Amino acid sequence: MKSIPLILPLMALPISGQAEKRGNVEMPQCPNVVFIYADDIGYGDLSCNGSKTINTPNVQRMATEGVRFTNAHSAAATSTPSRYAMLTGEYAWRREGTGIADGDAGMIIRPERYTLADMFRDAGYATGVVGKWHLGLGDEKGTQDWNQRLSPNPADIGFDYSYIMAATGDRVPCVFVENGAVVNLDPEDPIYVSYKQNFPGEPTGKKNPDLLVMHPSHGHNQSIVNGISRIGYMKGGKSALWKDDQIADELTNKAVSFIENHKDEPFFLYFATQDAHVPRVPNERFAGKSGMGPRGDVLLQFDWSVGEILSALKKNGLDKNTIIILSSDNGPVVDDGYKDQAVELLGEHKPGGPFRGGKYSSYEAGTRVPCILRWVDTVKPTVSDALVCQIDWFASFASLLGTDLPEGAAPDSENYLDTWLGKEAEGRPYLVEQNAQNNLSITSGEWKYIEPGKGEPFNKNVGIETGNSSLPQLYNLHKDLGERKNVAEQYPDVVEELAARLLEIKDGRVALPLK
Repeated sequence: MKSIPLILPLMALPISGQAEKRGNVEMPQCPNVVFIYADDIGYGDLSCNGSKTINTPNVQRMATEGVRFTNAHSAAATSTPSRYAMLTGEYAWRREGTGIADGDAGMIIRPERYTLADMFRDAGYATGVVGKWHLGLGDEKGTQDWNQRLSPNPADIGFDYSYIMAATGDRVPCVFVENGAVVNLDPEDPIYVSYKQNFPGEPTGKKNPDLLVMHPSHGHNQSIVNGISRIGYMKGGKSALWKDDQIADELTNKAVSFIENHKDEPFFLYFATQDAHVPRVPNERFAGKSGMGPRGDVLLQFDWSVGEILSALKKNGLDKNTIIILSSDNGPVVDDGYKDQAVELLGEHKPGGPFRGGKYSSYEAGTRVPCILRWVDTVKPTVSDALVCQIDWFASFASLLGTDLPEGAAPDSENYLDTWLGKEAEGRPYLVEQNAQNNLSITSGEWKYIEPGKGEPFNKNVGIETGNSSLPQLYNLHKDLGERKNVAEQYPDVVEELAARLLEIKDGRVALPLK
């Protein structure tokens, strides 16, 4: 039970009556909402953003039928904090324990927290999450009993239905969890998970490389599942283990089933794909089809998943009454821990597009991600250069639904509904971005200031510039989109202004619009 009191929409009926009507609006007229949330797919990975080396026709179709954003951002350059910020409307750097989560992390978003899913559910929507979770399960780290129903789970933060990967594809346990329970688990073969030490007799990638079908390039050398060594140790649960080349099919089919099961009522679906996160094991339908190895192949696979969602909506007569937003949790990474020839076969492809950096980085490619909003016959197809952020989906959809949020909910989320719907050209006056070391930057769209921070300037493992520096950095993105020329010394007044505004936001005070 939420400890935050619910504030119902103006003129709204009690929650029990909202299945039929909300205020004077019949529920069938309220749009369904689907978030398609890619994993590690960069701005330049999709053909709609100008890539000439990969063809993603279903995403291209969305772009031609909706608003394609050129300056959209995740709230962080890594997975867990960007997902936390999107679902809570709060910058993740405000909360300890919101960094990249282990597979045995406890629930990072606590049950008392009011979430985006809570908001939709309180407005009378059926809510579901399918796919990569990476926000923890159970009460405390390392205390889960994976052989019992896990609590808390997504049901405790607003999702009526969940079918999720416990963490990520490269972390144990390598199982699906449906409504808090591991799928297909044999009670005679219980699961044990540890992030401290291996279980006696269990092979690892480090000690038993001869058992591997895919070898790690760095890290990822612990328990072996399906011939691939992972992060963390796992024993048992053989009947519950996923098959890596079937993950996209499994998750996409569950997402389609959710749509079909709720076609007669308004629904909110958060569909978080595994693609293009490591380990990249495309289905045989896509293997070898891109010419860029497994990473390119899973981009084609992601596009197929998008097409399946579009087809399901059309088949069920929901095409015109559904808002679909497609985006990614952070920027791209090519070698993120496995020798899958992603680097060798990259060729002319530029996953980050024209932007510097990538996943983990303070530079633009860390958080500037693909983003499309499609609402057939309601939203006019266009390209928007507005500065927008996923953290604002919360407040913007609350505005669409006519919902007043409880006090304290979504503290960093702002209502830019007209911008998201392509009706307004202006976006945020400023946005704070977070890299893997929790170093912060702030951008106005034109200027970007990266505050001095700790950490190496280059991540040698993944081959990405982090943006970490002991010196202040300032870039004029209108003149220097690739952030190649640090002009902090030439424009000390801009540095001072942006640094002051970043400090105001850190302190929780309201920042004034930039001049």
